[in-house]
Amino acid sequence: MQRKQFLAALACSGLALAAGPAALAQDKPLEWVVGYAAGGGSDVVARVIAEAMGRNMERVIVINNKPGAGTNIAAEYSARSRDYGNLMFTADFATLAANPFLFSKLNYNAERDFKPVGMLVRFPMLLVVNNEVPATNLAEFLAWAKQQKTGVSWGSAGLGSPHHLVGELFREQAGISNMTHVPYRGAAPAVQDVVGGQIPAMWADSATIIPFLSEKKLKAIGVASPARVDVLPQVATLQEQGLKGFEGYAWQGIVVPTGSSAEVVKKFSQSLQQALADTRTKARLAAMGVEPMPGSADQMGQFVRAERSKWGRVISANNIKLD
Repeated sequence: MQRKQFLAALACSGLALAAGPAALAQDKPLEWVVGYAAGGGSDVVARVIAEAMGRNMERVIVINNKPGAGTNIAAEYSARSRDYGNLMFTADFATLAANPFLFSKLNYNAERDFKPVGMLVRFPMLLVVNNEVPATNLAEFLAWAKQQKTGVSWGSAGLGSPHHLVGELFREQAGISNMTHVPYRGAAPAVQDVVGGQIPAMWADSATIIPFLSEKKLKAIGVASPARVDVLPQVATLQEQGLKGFEGYAWQGIVVPTGSSAEVVKKFSQSLQQALADTRTKARLAAMGVEPMPGSADQMGQFVRAERSKWGRVISANNIKLD
């Protein structure tokens, strides 16, 4: 099945995901809150993994999409829930690492209101350029960029997005002072402007950009991960090309309200790890350029703390605010 057909089929599949008659063993469905609209990448990831989790938990899982305000609406809803054992939430880069620094006031506390269950996936970030840019690798791109007397505009999916923050970190580490950020309202219009030549470059996540690279509508300069992306083996990492230690992802994990019991966390975490290890699930995620991130609840907690420190510094250094 082609990727577009796969996404459409999932988006139209309805909200309840079960695993046959055995899934009715528990009366109340498990609510999975997603802070993005149905049919988008985060929603599709949740549906793919919920299908596997529903099978191994023998439970109906219902996806509840609550988009808006950079996941803040979904986060507040989930933090206030007292339906312990019956609700989990996709908390991502924005929810847990960036928003506490981007907003002066949040109606949830990223550190106190949730318990980690485990990481879900990460979307590697890529630096891509218009086909007319005379560069196919990092060295050529940097040489070209430094020669542009009027500077180089680069796009992202929005102010404060992981795409934006990775781009700011790149600008800092690569030592380029003449790059100007152009925030868009989502990745789609940014991609179209790079393809059309309105801006020469952008940072994009793997799931968004793979079709455009496959159709040769854009060129990839490099990927911000330690290893190459399986479905884009021809794209070298930026670390390979000399940008030592450079990493950036849009990532997601599962959390539950802080009042949830240790037993609930353990049960959900075990089910999640089984789902991420499932061969069919891994294949479906890989086709989207998405990488599973298996690991325990404790490992998620450690990861999030490190990410919060890393990106909080970038946000503060660049004085980025969303309110």
